[in-house]
Amino acid sequence: MPDDALMRPAAVTAPPASATPLPVPEIARLSAEVLDRVSTVVVGMRPALELALATILAGGHVLFEDVPGLGKTLAARCIASAIGLEFRRLQCTPDLLPADITGSFVYVPSSGAFEFRPGPVFTGLFLADEINRTSPKTQSALLEAMAEGQVTVEGSSFPLPIPFHVVATSNPIEYEGTYALPEAQLDRFMVRLAVGYPDAQGESRVLLARVDRRQEKASVEPVIDTATLLAMQAGIEQVDVDPDIAAYCVALAAATRRHRSVEVGASPRGSQGLLLVARARAVMAGRDFVIPDDVKAVATSVLSHRLSLTAQAWTSGIEASQVVAEVVNSVPGPPVVGSRERAASSVADGSAV
Repeated sequence: MPDDALMRPAAVTAPPASATPLPVPEIARLSAEVLDRVSTVVVGMRPALELALATILAGGHVLFEDVPGLGKTLAARCIASAIGLEFRRLQCTPDLLPADITGSFVYVPSSGAFEFRPGPVFTGLFLADEINRTSPKTQSALLEAMAEGQVTVEGSSFPLPIPFHVVATSNPIEYEGTYALPEAQLDRFMVRLAVGYPDAQGESRVLLARVDRRQEKASVEPVIDTATLLAMQAGIEQVDVDPDIAAYCVALAAATRRHRSVEVGASPRGSQGLLLVARARAVMAGRDFVIPDDVKAVATSVLSHRLSLTAQAWTSGIEASQVVAEVVNSVPGPPVVGSRERAASSVADGSAV
C-alpha cells in the first residue's frame, strides 16, 4: 500500500451546487422528448425505456436482464446520450479485476509519487455489460459506488460524479462461465427490466431503421444536459406523496415476505424503490401526485428481483414476477386518497364523466 504522504489522487468531478427544481409540466415535456428521441433508434422498447428513465430520474440504477441481441446495450448508450451524461462501457469477463472498474494507484517515476488513476466507473452513466460474466469479487466493486456514490481504493475514498448511474445487462440463458448476481448486488438495482422479443412489425422497423442509417453505428443527439437532468431530479424530489400511497407500498413489500412461495421477501429498500419510481412515473405523466396505478405499473420491475423463492416454488417453475402479480392483485389499494388522486383514478378506470 502506498504511503499516505505519496498519495496524490487525480482530479475527480466535484459535486455540483444544488440544482433549481424544474416544474412538473416541464419535467413531463422533457421526459417525453427524451423518450421520443431514443425511440427513433431503439425500436419496440418504449415501456422498458420509460421505466429506465423513471429510475434514473428517481436517482436509481437499472438492470436489463434478457437474451442477447435485443438492444439492451444500445438502449443504455442512447439514454446516456439523450440526457447528456458522459457514458462509459465496460465488457465484463471472468478475468476482470475490481481495479479495472474502480481504478488504482500507480507509481509515477517522474514525480516519485503514487497517483490515483480513476477507472471507468468515474462517469455519468456506467454500463456494466454482461455483469454476470465477471466474478463476485469484481461485481462487489460496484456495491459502494452504487450505494454511496464513491469508491474506496487503498483506504482512500474518492467521490463519483453527480449524477452517477449504473446500467447493467445480464444474460439469463447461459450458466457456463457466469456468476449469478448475489442478492446484495441485485438489491442495489432499483429496477430489473426484461425487454422481450419485439412483434413482427417492431422487428421490421428495426431492420428498416438499420437500412435507413446506411451504417452500423446508431446514435442520438442530446435533448438535455447534465444540469437540466439534475434540475429534473430536484423537481421530482419536491413532489410529496400521500401517506396512504406510502402505506400501500409497504403493504405490497410486506405481502411478499408472507407469500407461501417466498423464502426471503422484499426489503425496506424495495418498498422505498417502489415509491420513488412510482413518483417519477407520475411526474413523467404530468402529475404532481402519485396514484395506486403508478405503484402497480412498476411493482414487478421493482420487486421481483428482490425475492428469493423457496426450493419447492423454484422446482415447480414459479417465477418471482408471478408472485408479485399475485401480491398486487391480492393487496387492496389505499382506502382513502386525496381529491386529485380520486379524480385521476376515475379517469384511469374509465369511470369519469
